[in-house]
This record gives sequence, structure tokens and C-alpha cells, in this order.
Amino acid sequence: MIRTFIAVELPEHIKEAVRSIQQEMDFKGLKLVEPDLVHLTMKFLGDIPESQVEPISDALAGIDCPPFMAHIAGVGVFPKPTYMKVIWLGAQGEFERLHSEVERVLKSFRFKKDRGKFTAHATLARVRHLDNTTKEQLVQVLARLQDVDLGEFTVDSIAFKKSTLTPQGPIYETLKEIPL
Repeated sequence: MIRTFIAVELPEHIKEAVRSIQQEMDFKGLKLVEPDLVHLTMKFLGDIPESQVEPISDALAGIDCPPFMAHIAGVGVFPKPTYMKVIWLGAQGEFERLHSEVERVLKSFRFKKDRGKFTAHATLARVRHLDNTTKEQLVQVLARLQDVDLGEFTVDSIAFKKSTLTPQGPIYETLKEIPL
């Protein structure tokens, strides 16, 4: 079994901007995502048998979504500012359509449907535990970054990814890149 997900990769100029933003968030109690690993998850598939890689790749080739411009801007939190678990970067573009298409073409595989409304985002950090002083400092940083603009790029493919969890952090491998 391999752990898998479907993602939109971020281009290098966005990853460079992620690096500079994360420097402002270097607080004890936050687990920053390695900038080269930051991506937009379209769907987490979980553990699948390796024999399903080809059939899933073939299904993903049936996505009906033309390439589109994406805009990466704004920093926010899930689930809410008073109870932060994830710090994210916002993404605008045809991501809802792309997500719906991923769900449509993978329907026959019976993956668990995503809970709630899909929100396109890239995870920057996970909140472990913050003391009150650190939390106040982080809230100030997040207020400064809420309107940050990292720029645009063309989304012209999705990546079918394998995730191997290690004590040092996840290792991602692209199993298949699927053009839109």
C-alpha cells in the first residue's frame, strides 16, 4: 500500500516567496512545511494498492478542465483565529472546478468524499502548541500577512503524488503528471 494524493505543484517563484513568509513565522510550537513541499492538495486519496496507480492515472487523464491562471495571495488559519491548527496560503482560480473534476473522474474508485466545502489553499505550517506570548506574536505576524500577494502562475497540470512519512518529514514522489 502507498499513501497518495492529487496536487497542483507551485512554481519556483512562489516557493521562493513561501520561504520569505515562513521566515517571519519561525516560532517554537509551529511545524513549518518545507517550502519545496508546499502544494495545493486537490484530493487526499490515502493508502492505495500499487496496482491502482495506472487505473487512477488513466482516470485522471479524463479531467475536463482547461489550463487556468491561479493567484496565490493571503495568509489565514484553519479552523479559526482563536483556535489555530493550520496556517495556509490562499489560492484563487478555477480550483473548485478542478476539484469537482478530480472527484468526478475518481468516483468509481469510491474514495471518501472530502468533508465540507473545498477551499483551495497551500499549508504553510501546522500549529503544535503555542504559549500565550508566542500566540500573540503569531497573530500580529498573520495580521501583517493576511493580504500578502505571492503572484500568479498557470495551472496546466496536476500531479498524482506518493507520500512517504518519515521522522524527518514527508517525502513526496510524483507518480504521474497529468496535463490539463
